[in-house]
Amino acid sequence: MKKDKYIFTSERLGFRNWTNRDVDEFAKLNADETVMEHFPKTLSEKEVEELIEKLREHFEKNGFTYYATEILATKEFIGMIGLAYQEYKTVFTPAIDIGWRLKRSAWGKGYATEGAKRCVEYAFDELGINKIISVCTIKNQKSENVMKKIGMTKIGEFNHPEMIHHPAYEKHFCYAIKKL
Repeated sequence: MKKDKYIFTSERLGFRNWTNRDVDEFAKLNADETVMEHFPKTLSEKEVEELIEKLREHFEKNGFTYYATEILATKEFIGMIGLAYQEYKTVFTPAIDIGWRLKRSAWGKGYATEGAKRCVEYAFDELGINKIISVCTIKNQKSENVMKKIGMTKIGEFNHPEMIHHPAYEKHFCYAIKKL
């Protein structure tokens, strides 16, 4: 797949599947302690390679993923925005989750909100998905604000089962949006 071939676009962003060329930039993003503030740890390059492979496999299996995201005008890779099937055990799952992780230089420009809105539209209009959730730690005000901006409603709080060994990150909010 060529880097300039997008599955879909928004006004300023392109959303595509992952390539091996993404490893270096995505590794830098995931090694940034500020970007990873709401996660238990940063990721090594090997962990990023494994994550990218999982994201590609998710796309092949489900037809969607947390997409590699670029600025259309410059083709600059800024991170990921997209959708993933989540099966961890909570009252909210299994469900389709929307999420984002952007490098710091892309923060404060509305990319997460723009990209998330477009992913919701794509999910509802093209993929036939009727409900999407999003979760974040209760301390992640920036992600919670994006959830609100894209029209999601808080449906509860929970202890994330995948964070049981990381008490500082265990408490999460869950938001949801349904197709009208």
